[in-house]
Parts: sequence; C-alpha cells; structure tokens
Amino acid sequence: MAPRQLQSLYKDLQRAFDARPSDLKKCGLLLAQLKARALIGLIETGLLLPNGEASLNDMVIARDILEIGAFWSIRAKDIPSFDRYFSQLHTFYTDYRSSLPPSKREFPLRGLNLIRLLTQNRIADFHATLESLPLPADEIGVNPYIRHPVNLERWLMEGSYSKVWNAREEAPAEEYKFFVDSLMGTIRNEIASCEEAAYESLPIKDAATLLFFTSQSELLREDGKSM
Repeated sequence: MAPRQLQSLYKDLQRAFDARPSDLKKCGLLLAQLKARALIGLIETGLLLPNGEASLNDMVIARDILEIGAFWSIRAKDIPSFDRYFSQLHTFYTDYRSSLPPSKREFPLRGLNLIRLLTQNRIADFHATLESLPLPADEIGVNPYIRHPVNLERWLMEGSYSKVWNAREEAPAEEYKFFVDSLMGTIRNEIASCEEAAYESLPIKDAATLLFFTSQSELLREDGKSM
C-alpha cells in the first residue's frame, strides 16, 4: 500500500477512535483494512515488526495503530484480538523503548494486560510481568494503571471479594471495568458453589446480596443467561 493511502486510513482511524463516543464499527472496519490492505506496506517499511530502518515517525504511527486496536478490542469485547495487539506492542514497549517518545497509552494497556492475566488465573505470569515493568518498585503503587491490578490481585488472594466489587467504580479507565466484570463472574461462580454446598435453600434476596448483585432481578437475568 502506498504511504499516502496508509496515512489516510490512519487519520480516519484516529478520528473514529477519538469521537465521543468512539465509532467502534468504523474503527473495526478501518483496522481490518489496515490489516488486510496495508500488511505488505507495513512489512516493507518495517512497521509491523520494526527492523531498525523505519523512520521514527513511521514507528510512532505503527505503535499508535496497534494501541488503538488494543483499546478497540476491549470495547468490542474481543479478548483474543486484544491479546494479539498487545503481543505486537511488546516490541515497541521493550526493544524500541529508548528510541521512541513515551506513549500515554502504554501503562493503561500494560495495566489491562495485567488484569487480563488475573482473569485467566495466571498468577505466576502476573508477577513475572509485574516485575518486568519499566517502573521502579516505589512507583508501582503510584501509577494508577498498575496500582489497580496490583490491588485486585491482593484482594483476590485475601478473599476480599467486596473490595474487588467496589474496585469497578474506582477503575482508572473505562476499559478496566470489562475485566473487573469478568473477575466478578468467576468470583460469583465460586461463591455460588459454596452456597450450594452450605444451604439447602436460600432466599433470592439473600443470594443476590451474597453474589454482589444490586437487585434480585439482576440475579434472575444472570441466572437466565447461564441456563
């Protein structure tokens, strides 16, 4: 793809993503075009996997496209897509960290990846990833995007599920709520299993409270989805 065509798609993607609210459908179409039509151009210019010869501006654009793709994936609830985009971003965030200007989206995405690991119960990977972050230990508790998953992991280990529930409203970015909801789904399944073993019967109102539902109707709707 000619550079001019690539730039045009990129600018359209920026506008669609920055719209309030973001135009998710258009973002998805543009990302698909960038992937399908610009793949050869990205490889030739070294943007897909930087080879050290691409210009600084081109590398920043490539990183920006991948970051938008990662955020779009969460908003579209496409987790495998998020995993792919974040995997590609890893090269930009590590190998080319000293060559590129900082990205304001880097730590929000790193934090999302940490919570993603928690939703998979990959605790060892969570700690390995945390230790590899380009942050001094004393800054981990200061950076809101990293502090949030660190707190979630601690509360999960403590069994402080009410704190995990309340953390949804304290999320540093809207996308974090999606993974917190996923964690709460896992927690509810665990609590429900314990309730089933401990009680012969339980009033719906009490079950809703124990499972962190805000109303009985919410519990019934969720139960209907699982049937």
